[in-house]
Amino acid sequence: MDFSYSDTCEQYRRQLWDFMDAHIIPRNSQWHQEVSQGKFPVSFMADLKELAKSEGLWNLFLPSLRDDEPGNGLSNLDYAPLAEIMGRIMWASEVFNCNAPDTGNMELLHMFTTPDQYDAWLKPLLNGDIRSAFCMTEPDVPSSDATNIQTVIRRDGDDYVINGRKWFITNAAHPNCKILIVMGKTDPDAARHRQQSMVLVPVNTEGVDIVRNISILNHHSPEGHCEVLFKNVRVPAGNLLGEEGDGFMMAQARLGPGRIHHCMRSIGQSELALELMCARAQERKTFGRNLSDRDNISEWVARSRMEIDQARLLVLRTAWMIDNVGAKEARKEISMIKAIIPDMQCRITDRAMQVFGAMGMSPDTPLGDLYTWGRALRYADGPDEVHLRGIARMEFKDSAERLGEAARYLTPFDRD
Repeated sequence: MDFSYSDTCEQYRRQLWDFMDAHIIPRNSQWHQEVSQGKFPVSFMADLKELAKSEGLWNLFLPSLRDDEPGNGLSNLDYAPLAEIMGRIMWASEVFNCNAPDTGNMELLHMFTTPDQYDAWLKPLLNGDIRSAFCMTEPDVPSSDATNIQTVIRRDGDDYVINGRKWFITNAAHPNCKILIVMGKTDPDAARHRQQSMVLVPVNTEGVDIVRNISILNHHSPEGHCEVLFKNVRVPAGNLLGEEGDGFMMAQARLGPGRIHHCMRSIGQSELALELMCARAQERKTFGRNLSDRDNISEWVARSRMEIDQARLLVLRTAWMIDNVGAKEARKEISMIKAIIPDMQCRITDRAMQVFGAMGMSPDTPLGDLYTWGRALRYADGPDEVHLRGIARMEFKDSAERLGEAARYLTPFDRD
């Protein structure tokens, strides 16, 4: 496995760093000011998107693109370091049309849309004209197992009628969010993994009620983590995505690449936290000495560097596997990075906050937002505990196939 960056990747890295330095970082304060005043989307976002598109920094996440689709078609391995760079500013990915959940939704639509659905929804998403949301998580069931969902999607003549409640639906509060991909049960009597389907629901459909935008750890996301109520929502049968009963399979196809994108961005955020920690430790003094001279601070910095580099290598290996053998064969590696990286981000950001003192929890640094997002990722796309259980099951299965081999390494004491 060769994880060195390709010439194409290096070219995009330089171009992306230049774009971030010239156009995004200088506008970060303005973004926060406008959002705090209720202005969203912010005034400059459309202009930055057009600029990014004109420079070819667009849809970098999507590996396979048709000739007539806007984007670059990079591999997952090439995209990983680019996602790191974008991840350093929480809102930057949208500028390049590489933001969640649109990336996962575009990949899903790319695989399963009909020609009419493609023209109506995927094309505008690829062009950055609209935003989207993925409606799976529900308040009354453990949504880490998608077979538990209770939303009902009932066929009624030429329509489907949807009833249910979803929550923590990212992007649903965005003014440009125009389409919801809704997962629910079309046949509760079918086999466990064939009960679910997905339908495309325009946001303005009668009966769709975006109840509230839920804050997380008192952090407000303007695009939303919303509670959404579906009450007798009626859409044409042609809005079915894929086939009836394909919902669970499509959810798994969507979540694999989506998880690795989150992890890539988190590494960039962890790098930023470490950079801030080092800078602060070298300028702040306690009892006449710089914090960087304190043994415990030095250990925090060293451990943070090791943890980031270990995590990055595992992410790159996972990206390489998805490129070469597919997400299904890389499911253990995807689960491993999903469980490792949010915890790593929380640890490193917590250390940086401690080095900054109370300032680290204030809006004067990005550390509070970085910590909040790292903590939220321990739930997003399935809680860490579910992924750990899945990893253990795969290990036990592999061990069972080699049962007895490890016993050769035992050295029992011979009492005779």
